[in-house]
Amino acid sequence: MSITFEAEGVQFPKIKEAQLSKWINSVVEKHDKKRGEIAYLFCDDEKILETNRDFLQHDFYTDIITFDYSEGDTVSGDILISLDTVKSNSQSYQTTFEEELHRVIIHGILHLCGLNDHTPEEERMMRSAENDALKTLRDFDIVL
Repeated sequence: MSITFEAEGVQFPKIKEAQLSKWINSVVEKHDKKRGEIAYLFCDDEKILETNRDFLQHDFYTDIITFDYSEGDTVSGDILISLDTVKSNSQSYQTTFEEELHRVIIHGILHLCGLNDHTPEEERMMRSAENDALKTLRDFDIVL
């Protein structure tokens, strides 16, 4: 059972994989889940648009797509992250690229843990969970 990080069509981001894995594990445990296989793929806007069209029949760009393979209390999945959209979102939201990247990384995990963001109430709960997780980054030697 592992967490893997790959890149396709983009330069691999400057991340601390071991520390991120520990952080992700702590968030999963906080939500009373167990971690299974998780695979991250960092990509560009074109790859995420193609995936959105092919698998979800959505014709728009997004920052993240999460494929959930969880069973019972074990969270597993593939998480695609467009670094192009993360960069543009960081500029729009006036945050650093690193903060936005970490927010998106944990956003996918929170989806696997059962959180959604379809309604305003769900979105509020998702943002709260993201913010709570981001506050713990320093505990894992991940400084923003």
